[in-house]
Amino acid sequence: MRYAALGLLFAVPLAAADSCIECHSVLEGDLQAPVKAFANDIHARFGFSCTDCHGGNRNETDPEAAMSKARGFVGKIPRTAVPERCARCLSDTGFMEKYKPRQRVDQLAQYRTSMHGKRLAAGDTKVATCIDCHSVHDIREVKDPLSPVHPLRLPETCARCHADQAHMAGYKLPTDQFASYRKSVHWEALAKRGDLSAPSCASCHGNHGAQPPDVESVAAVCGNCHVMMEDLYKNSPHQPVFAAMGAAGCVVCHGNHEIRLPNAGMLAGPNAVCSQCHEATSAGGIAAAEMAHELNRLEKALARSDQILAKAQQSGMEVSEALLRQREGREDLVKAAVAVHAFQTTAVQKPVNEGLAIAAGTYQAGVAALKERSYRRLGLSVSLIAIAITMLGLRLAIRSIEGRSTGNSLRTWK
Repeated sequence: MRYAALGLLFAVPLAAADSCIECHSVLEGDLQAPVKAFANDIHARFGFSCTDCHGGNRNETDPEAAMSKARGFVGKIPRTAVPERCARCLSDTGFMEKYKPRQRVDQLAQYRTSMHGKRLAAGDTKVATCIDCHSVHDIREVKDPLSPVHPLRLPETCARCHADQAHMAGYKLPTDQFASYRKSVHWEALAKRGDLSAPSCASCHGNHGAQPPDVESVAAVCGNCHVMMEDLYKNSPHQPVFAAMGAAGCVVCHGNHEIRLPNAGMLAGPNAVCSQCHEATSAGGIAAAEMAHELNRLEKALARSDQILAKAQQSGMEVSEALLRQREGREDLVKAAVAVHAFQTTAVQKPVNEGLAIAAGTYQAGVAALKERSYRRLGLSVSLIAIAITMLGLRLAIRSIEGRSTGNSLRTWK
């Protein structure tokens, strides 16, 4: 019935140049949906139309001519043909220079190296292709907040497949990655603080060439952002041990998707990750406990200074310089936490000692500010008492003068 209606509509002469848009815009349901979506598509903005992907002739009003097989018309493009169909334009350097000179043109080559591309080539049509990530008729630029591949939306887009147990049933892969990622510091930075540079799926796995990082390259992948940690890890006693074990470096201690905010409790205590390999009485266990102790010392000292400076500031005292110094102390705490990756107690102690010196100075600045506040309050109290005494004396003097004036007036009257 729908196709009969389609034939009738094509039989009617259309004034517009694009018969595909004109016809589908007056249809209903699934036949109209592509036209409505295409209004927001980046291809429409550059003047492309349905025939650029589906073939045919958009200037023809006759249905047979418009959907001519001789003109390459394909109603529904097979999933296996989607990457090559998109690449007809996107892999053509000369063509893309007219519209997006800086656009990369190696997406198809990358896709073929990905797990998705390899499985698609092997006949698996369940894997992701271009349209599963970028959408179909309403494709938007990556920087568009409504694009499914915008940094804020990308994890959810990947999760549409990777968090679907039924869809992933045949791949022997877990489906909790997205749920775990939403508990991580990376998600906190991306979704809650709006930091678009924070890592998401593509940051670690790639986008068009998506695949799991090789075990031996995990540290290098993490090192794209955490450069100092990577350098320290490479020269630490852990690197050769983990390499010999075939362990994935950073993942051993931090995990992969559910990466929590690091703290001293990771080194020592009931939830310490170090205890997975090191006994508490071993050299490694003792070193971990010592580093945890150093970090806790600095954290407590800074917290103590924070408290007294906040009290002074709330009292209206000038402590801005001390507060700036506190930031330097916090930076030393970060440096000490970074130094843990060298797994050498002395490397941690140096920034801790520098931070402790700052914390001691800022604490004394807070003490001095509160003492000055007390002096000012005492001075104010003395001043108020002196003023009150003076006012009372004046009042008594005035009353005495008034009393004498009244007495003299009475004697004069008599």
